[in-house]
Amino acid sequence: MRQGQPADRSDKLPTRFARALLEVAMQKPLASARPLVNIFHAFVFFGFSFYLLVNVVDVLEAFVPDWETIWQGPLADGFNLLADLFSVFVLVGMLFFLHRRFITKPKVLEFNSNVLLHPGVAAGGVRRDSLIVGGFILLHVGSRWVGSALQLAEAGGPDPWLPTACILLPLFTEMEPGLLEQTIRATWWLALGLILLFIPYFPRSKHIHLMVAPVNLALRRETPRGALDAVQDPAQPGCTTLAGLPWPQVLDAFACIMCTRCHEVCPAHESGTPLSPSALEINKRYHINAHATEVAAGGARQNMLEYAILPDAVWSCTACYACVQICPVGNEPMHDILELRRSLVFDGKTPDELGEVLRSLDEQGNSFGESNRRRSKWTRKLDIKDARKEAVDLLWFVGDFASFNQSCTATTRKVAEVLTAAGVDFGVIRKGERSAGNDVRRVGEEGLFESLAEQNIELLEKCEFDRIMTTDPHTYNALKNEYPALGGEYEVVHYSTLLVELIEAGAIQLEQPQAGNATFHDPCYLGRYNGIYDAPREVIERCGLALVEMPRNRENSFCCGAGGGQIWLNDHDDMTQRPSEMRIEEALSVGVSRFLVACPKDMTMYSDAAKTSGHEEEIAVEDIIDLVYSAMGIEGVAA
Repeated sequence: MRQGQPADRSDKLPTRFARALLEVAMQKPLASARPLVNIFHAFVFFGFSFYLLVNVVDVLEAFVPDWETIWQGPLADGFNLLADLFSVFVLVGMLFFLHRRFITKPKVLEFNSNVLLHPGVAAGGVRRDSLIVGGFILLHVGSRWVGSALQLAEAGGPDPWLPTACILLPLFTEMEPGLLEQTIRATWWLALGLILLFIPYFPRSKHIHLMVAPVNLALRRETPRGALDAVQDPAQPGCTTLAGLPWPQVLDAFACIMCTRCHEVCPAHESGTPLSPSALEINKRYHINAHATEVAAGGARQNMLEYAILPDAVWSCTACYACVQICPVGNEPMHDILELRRSLVFDGKTPDELGEVLRSLDEQGNSFGESNRRRSKWTRKLDIKDARKEAVDLLWFVGDFASFNQSCTATTRKVAEVLTAAGVDFGVIRKGERSAGNDVRRVGEEGLFESLAEQNIELLEKCEFDRIMTTDPHTYNALKNEYPALGGEYEVVHYSTLLVELIEAGAIQLEQPQAGNATFHDPCYLGRYNGIYDAPREVIERCGLALVEMPRNRENSFCCGAGGGQIWLNDHDDMTQRPSEMRIEEALSVGVSRFLVACPKDMTMYSDAAKTSGHEEEIAVEDIIDLVYSAMGIEGVAA
């Protein structure tokens, strides 16, 4: 850990640890998915936690004269009852998990052969580790449980405070006293001796998460989700080695329990690319274990692209944050990938198409290669103020896709017409606005991001406004969470929130409500990153539509596949189905014919997906502004 790069997580340590221990005690990190699995995990967790006390008491019973745990009065009665019940809970829980991993083998626990890169993992290390840990727990707890039944047989009868051990009692009532005593000793030595045997293996196994996970949760980052860490060394941004990662991201490898929840929600993994956030963490730990002496001596210098993650997997990530949000132990595999990208971009090792986009962004300020003079072409015949020349209440930072993409500009014009009809004093920057740089930073081009941001901040300083509005969640995230570190602090509002404000104030009159139902897709950078879930839904319902939720919604929404620069990249060779096409099929499965979005990139991705998946006639992709526009009965201005 000490070889990792600095990261200050020392603030409010008592509060951090108190919160983490409370969350662990309540099993809160596991609450978001897999309810049946969570129940059995709670059996094992609470039972094994109580067994810390059980083991101490058993040692005392062996070495303190006249200490007989099962005959110590009312306090011992309660202890015996808990030990008895928790023994069965642990055994049932572990049998469930071993059956799940080795018999039923759910698909989510499988890894593609090209993601388990470390030889120890590829040779079946995950299954072997699971078997060793599971076997240890079964034998340790099972021996103690059987030992309780043997003690009852020696004492001459059942005990109501050991109800499950009494079930085993008939098996031992006929045993000879001498054999009974020796068997009791054998079960004691087996239960306690297994701990001694397991101790050398414990730090190398996934069982170490018992100790590391609470620490990892306590020391997690508390900066906004949408704000990336600053570059440690501008002369060599990013990293390719374990020693180059911030130390908490090295700790992640030991917190990982191999539950695969992260790759279950990963759009890149689900679409067939060679990315598994879980495999990344597992490969890291196996590498450290295999080279422990070398790593401890300062040798954590091997390129992670050789043993932890493939280069193509690095460029598959959509930076949607789902793997970080879902992880029950606080791991951040996405941040490892973004650090690797920074290094690869600095060394010029990017996909060819990405290099062309980055050049366009550098030269023209947008990803379309269009002249900046054409940025406001969509405003033709619309009476919109130029915020560089006039003071406005609301400055609309339009963004690239809303300005240039043909599938978005009609929607952009409707936003302008709705704001005008509502009497909003707003304006745009007709010349000079450049990409906000959110995805530029997430593909790893830190220098270009800072250049774009600084130019935008300089331009915004010349404008007079109260708030900034944007329709693009990616732009919203950059302006709200990334720009303050560079000196650009603004009040930023997403148009969905503004629409609700205008409706509630009576500035927008929805006199022609819509009929029918629809579903809504939560954009990653609006919802998961910035917690805006209700505003778009309120707009939809105010416009008269019944909202039908897809199975994956709100914080558990499934990414469209555009983020992290994926919208600029070609489909990966291993891709079996685009995330956007999966999402269209999910929408159809809930019986709707209208798919609503609140992001220009989503409009682009899902309009295309409806066509490529063959569902263009079954489902219409619309922006929430389309509903407001129709419900207001606006007669559009000719384009």
